[in-house]
Amino acid sequence: VVPVILKALTYDEKRGACSVGSNVRDAACYVCWAFARAYDPAELIPFINQISSALVIAAVFDRDVNCRRAASAAFQENVGRQGTFPHGIEILTAADYFAVGNRVNCYLTISVYIAGFPEYTQSMIDHLINMKIMHWDCVIRELSTKALHNLTPQAPEYMANVVLPRLLPLSVGTDLHTRHGAILACAEITHALCKLAEENNRPIAYYINEKSLEGLKQIHQEVCSNYPIYFLPVCTLIEKLSLSKMPFRGDPIIGGWQWLINDSLRSLPLVSSTARQHVKESAVSALAALCNEYYINEKGEADPALQDELVTQYVSELQNTEEMIRCGFSRALGALPRFLLKGRLQQILEGLREVTLISSGNVSFAESRRDALIAIAKVCQTVGVKGEGSPEEYVCKDNIAQIYATLLGGVNDYTTDSRGDVGGWVREAAMTSLMEVMLLLVQNEAELLSANVCKEVMCWLAQQSAEKIDKFRAHAGSVFLTLLHFDQPPIPHIPHREELERIFPRSEKETVNWNAASEAFPRITQLLALPVYQYYVLLGLTVSVGGLTETTLRYSAQSLFDYMKKIKNDSCAMQSFCETLLKVFEDNLRNDRVSVPLLTMLDQMLANGCFDMFTTQEDHPFSVKLFTLCKEEIKRSKDIRKLRSSIGVFCGLIQFQGDMREKVLFQLFLLLCHPFPIIRKTTASQVYEMLITYSDVADPAVMDEAMTILSDTNW
Repeated sequence: VVPVILKALTYDEKRGACSVGSNVRDAACYVCWAFARAYDPAELIPFINQISSALVIAAVFDRDVNCRRAASAAFQENVGRQGTFPHGIEILTAADYFAVGNRVNCYLTISVYIAGFPEYTQSMIDHLINMKIMHWDCVIRELSTKALHNLTPQAPEYMANVVLPRLLPLSVGTDLHTRHGAILACAEITHALCKLAEENNRPIAYYINEKSLEGLKQIHQEVCSNYPIYFLPVCTLIEKLSLSKMPFRGDPIIGGWQWLINDSLRSLPLVSSTARQHVKESAVSALAALCNEYYINEKGEADPALQDELVTQYVSELQNTEEMIRCGFSRALGALPRFLLKGRLQQILEGLREVTLISSGNVSFAESRRDALIAIAKVCQTVGVKGEGSPEEYVCKDNIAQIYATLLGGVNDYTTDSRGDVGGWVREAAMTSLMEVMLLLVQNEAELLSANVCKEVMCWLAQQSAEKIDKFRAHAGSVFLTLLHFDQPPIPHIPHREELERIFPRSEKETVNWNAASEAFPRITQLLALPVYQYYVLLGLTVSVGGLTETTLRYSAQSLFDYMKKIKNDSCAMQSFCETLLKVFEDNLRNDRVSVPLLTMLDQMLANGCFDMFTTQEDHPFSVKLFTLCKEEIKRSKDIRKLRSSIGVFCGLIQFQGDMREKVLFQLFLLLCHPFPIIRKTTASQVYEMLITYSDVADPAVMDEAMTILSDTNW
């Protein structure tokens, strides 16, 4: 039975898009559990090493959590009843029922601990080589190769003399899964062996002989002549061999690697956008490692010709008509080491700046704009800051204004397409990049942080912290608090710092859940009382209060109304708020992203009596200006939502005294004659409710007749 059970513990067969082996493996674990109860320890002695190794492998390396837990339970039963499993108690402590629930933890942490016991080391390595690096699930293949990297120090000679020579032929084979896993495994094992050699002051040749070196170079040649799906693992191989300091300086293979990285950045046709993204990330990591190892001379400088060719090519690709190519080369420029950026900083920053600009031909290129903003921050971090330095080499007083302008330009990207608010990716990248650049400056040359820029950044973050999309609101809130509470040294020129620290105590920095509208809006609306932030917070609140998401709408509106109640008897505060509100409306006239929810918000505020202080005054300027803006906003509009929201605002304005009432009624009568039936019907319904609420609008003698017409007509 034992040989069959050992085979069943690793049985895995793919059919279609799934595997049919998990039930078999689970049943095999149950049989091993039963062995512990059915036999005396002496009867199982001949099979102890086989069963214990098989159960350990299943508990740590099985794809399915139920099988890992079943193997752990069977191992525990055998340890408890038989007591003959090598190092049973120690292993069981590390790989108990709960610990094996996390697959990444099993592969990368628990496996290393168990492999420290010689009885299990080789069997675990052999299982990964024989079964897992060619597994049908890509995630398992990648985890297996990382596990081999971590296991290499446990058996370096075995890895170098047995495993690596065995993997090299597999890495140029014909099977896709085997080739992918073998290339990644070669990369990880080689890197681990070279690190080990460096730690022990040994030459690389101690572990990697000439034959293995030639085999590693052969992988590149084979891949370049085959389908580009293999570029992903080979980019990883390039990165690991570069980090391993392989003796390839001056070798023609370096040019081949550069060609392959460039083609990967151009994103040759692959199965999916996710695959393209993975290739780019892998290629960028490979590029950074390759440049740092093979493109720098003894003086720490780059070859001028090579630098000129590389930078010029990459900057020119930023204007490619293919968005994914722009993304790839933006990321690549952000990953270049300092010696390649030196003397070319302005050229690179200008190229990246142009990517962030929106034109008629690239409106939907949100991902390339995002990657360009991220790259600008990375370039700044790489070159460092020197106030009086050259703008071709450092972030300095001569180029910081350009950097700020580019990053702040991304904060107003509200592009939408069939994917939704894709501009949110750009805004998120702009937030992160601004934070990184500001922290870089304050720690090196704080005088480059001007009061105006600090104010602009904090105000914009406050606006984003009040907007409707949870993810971006949470990110903005996190960045806002990071800048506010940073103290190594503190960010200068933050407006109303003391009030902000009172609203957002340092103790709550990590506990505030910005994703939860119930926690975010009661705090952020307190910034309405701070003059510098009032406009921006109100602009952000507008799209939340007038939005469509119920939870966001409820808590944002309630927080706004609570603030209005606090200031309803303060004429100065009310005057300031109303002026800001009209300014928001005026600045965003015909901007449907803001104006439509703004009309909805105004409808709610008028219905809640937020402006009662002004209603008794004849033709108050606020009501006159608001009426004019609303009338202008809906002029020639065919937007149903906008028109319906405006009806509520006009009906709410009837509460103001003076000649305003006649103008409002006339506007409502025009809407009763609107070409759209839904607008006529909505207007009639709301005017009817308005006449009931405000009975002094018309003479009682005609009120009944007017209400009869409104209610009986088939609008």
